[in-house]
Amino acid sequence: MARDLYEVLGVERTATEDEIKKAFRRRARELHPDVNKAEDAEDKFKELNEAYDVLSDPKKRSAYDRFGTVPGASSGPGGYGGGYVDFDDLFGGGFGMGDLFSSFFGGSASAARAQQRREGRDMAVGLRLTLEEVAAGVNKEIVYDRLAPCPDCGGSGVAEGGSEVTCPDCNGTGRVVTVQRTFLGDMQTAVPCQKCGGTGRTIDNPCPECEGQGRVPDRQRVTVEVPAGIRDGQQLRLSGFGEAGLRGSRAGDLIVTCRIQPNEYFERDGDNLHARANVSMTQAALGAEIELDGIMEDEKVVVRIPEGCQNEQVVRVKGFGMPRFRSDARGDMYVHVNVVIPKKLSKRQRELLEHFAEEMGEEVDQPRGAWQKLKDIFE
Repeated sequence: MARDLYEVLGVERTATEDEIKKAFRRRARELHPDVNKAEDAEDKFKELNEAYDVLSDPKKRSAYDRFGTVPGASSGPGGYGGGYVDFDDLFGGGFGMGDLFSSFFGGSASAARAQQRREGRDMAVGLRLTLEEVAAGVNKEIVYDRLAPCPDCGGSGVAEGGSEVTCPDCNGTGRVVTVQRTFLGDMQTAVPCQKCGGTGRTIDNPCPECEGQGRVPDRQRVTVEVPAGIRDGQQLRLSGFGEAGLRGSRAGDLIVTCRIQPNEYFERDGDNLHARANVSMTQAALGAEIELDGIMEDEKVVVRIPEGCQNEQVVRVKGFGMPRFRSDARGDMYVHVNVVIPKKLSKRQRELLEHFAEEMGEEVDQPRGAWQKLKDIFE
């Protein structure tokens, strides 16, 4: 980011969010490699993307205005402040602004193309969550790029005073029939109309911002409500937040796939949780109550260790597992007991254990030598 980012976009430092968006779209149409054949067009378009990535995000822009740089900034959208977002959408992995503009140019009125799809396509992203967030339920902001309804024409594609009319080339059929004379006779071929893109309709005065499509490449921010107890790989569908449709047609949906990160202390098994707890050999032998932290914030779980508990024995605590999806009930916690044997004993402790072993009729280590007895005197 050697050049001034405002200079790259061609805006003043006081530019509003809408002015930054419009400047980016204007400059992107000029610099995109699909339309600009200059040798450095790709590099300039990448530089433009990086500038927009910073200036379109209020937090990144604030940091840039204060320090002249953004720590850890990189090109492309990313769920800033809302957790890691993995882009793996239906247009191909890592779909970004460059690909959106390629799609935009491919569907513009000036380009030759096959029959246009009017409805917007679904998009998909993966949202990374912690187990604690899943237990409590959480709202996450996702930042992603999509073809969104044009703000200037409201998604209609029609400029002020214009209208949508029947295509004069295909008379509204969306197809043009051509006749070729061959030695076998006349052959008819029906192809999508180039003028209307197979839609059968054209605009006599198209919106200059979207070139009559009714949609423009834009950076979208949406808050996803993740319900408590959701499973890894489970999907949430946000209706209308996918690719916008052509000239006001139905938009696609945004499909959010939840990816839950491993937890340091708990292992999830459906709605149940597994945890480990250390107890002393006396607690295991005599029984005890210990306290563990639960999965919920500030939650304490009392675990009753039974008398004669063995190493790796599992103790069940009802109702302290994960919340059941869209329910008030919870699973259980299974505590795996680890009996800890002391590595060093005091003289008194050793004597007590020796007496215990004698009572149990057990053979223990050989009597200690003179050196050990001398050490015991000074303990």
